[in-house]
Amino acid sequence: MLRLQAPLPDLYTLAGPEQLRTRIADAKAELGSKLLILGHHYQRDEVIEWADLRGDSFKLARFAADNAEATDIVFCGVHFMAESADVLTGDHQRVILPDLNAGCSMADMADLDQVEEAWEELSGVTDVDRVVPITYMNSSAAIKAFVGRHGGAVCTSTNARAVLEWVFRPRSEGGAGGEKVLFFPDQHLGRNTGVAMGYSHDDMRVWNPRLDMGGLSEAELKSATFLLWKGHCSVHQRFRPEHVAAFRAEHPDGIVVVHPECASDVCELADQVGSTDFIIRAVQQAPAGSTIGVGTEIHLVNRLDDETPDKKIVSLDPLICPCSTMFRIDAPHLCWVLENLVEGTVVNRIVVDEDTAEGARVALDRMLAIT
Repeated sequence: MLRLQAPLPDLYTLAGPEQLRTRIADAKAELGSKLLILGHHYQRDEVIEWADLRGDSFKLARFAADNAEATDIVFCGVHFMAESADVLTGDHQRVILPDLNAGCSMADMADLDQVEEAWEELSGVTDVDRVVPITYMNSSAAIKAFVGRHGGAVCTSTNARAVLEWVFRPRSEGGAGGEKVLFFPDQHLGRNTGVAMGYSHDDMRVWNPRLDMGGLSEAELKSATFLLWKGHCSVHQRFRPEHVAAFRAEHPDGIVVVHPECASDVCELADQVGSTDFIIRAVQQAPAGSTIGVGTEIHLVNRLDDETPDKKIVSLDPLICPCSTMFRIDAPHLCWVLENLVEGTVVNRIVVDEDTAEGARVALDRMLAIT
């Protein structure tokens, strides 16, 4: 998705770290309680230190919605997160993304045109009334709205299993009564959750949106229970079984914890698999003296190591790879949006049109009702 962020003035790009810290602190103090800065766990330290609240994407959006006093929500995350916050917050609140180029490669792997085309193709070979679309939180508001209008729900990495169990539960028992699920945009979360539920890889097929009928035969489409969109996280797909093997060779008593966006052959080798919040808790609850190999974004891994000095926390991937889009948010951009707010100017406001927001809220509310 094309987004255009204008270059920042020299006043910001040439400022040193301490100067920026002072200016950010001054602007934050000036704005007071009408300002809420949200920081995703993957943000760099120079940004996260100013966050009033830390969390994953949905948790932060809920924080914003629950803080009615704040009129200006500066969301230090990526575009789909800011969209979700705008959908959930009140009309008196404005959501701001410090850098418009902070997108999400995974979210961009499923756009509305592709999903609508897939749905139309599926309707030609199967009863789509028995197909339930489920989208991961890491998707655009337009995709969430599509799901809401077609009887599906949003899920997070924390509640994906509960949502997928709802898909296949009979309607008489409060479920969706589905026979198939179209899960997007991350194939790995869908696959790993399905396997944890007892389904086999034979029950799953990958839908490639670049190919007619997803690259699948009619027989494959009819027999599959899980249709998994061919999407992935550019960070989590980097973790490989050989990384786990190397960690265990160096740390025989070590603990391996990975995110469910990792490939299934990595998750199968891990000691624990779970969401970002799950990983944080796993590290906190591990015995003192533990060495923990973590399969997730490096800024969180390093922060966990800093904040739990009684344990050694290391990345499973020796070639460190940050989330490049999340990394676009930095101190200069944060300072720029805050100083503009002090002057009464709102820059980089994220607004979801009401029709899309209405459909997205349906999908989000359905998730909340399930979980």
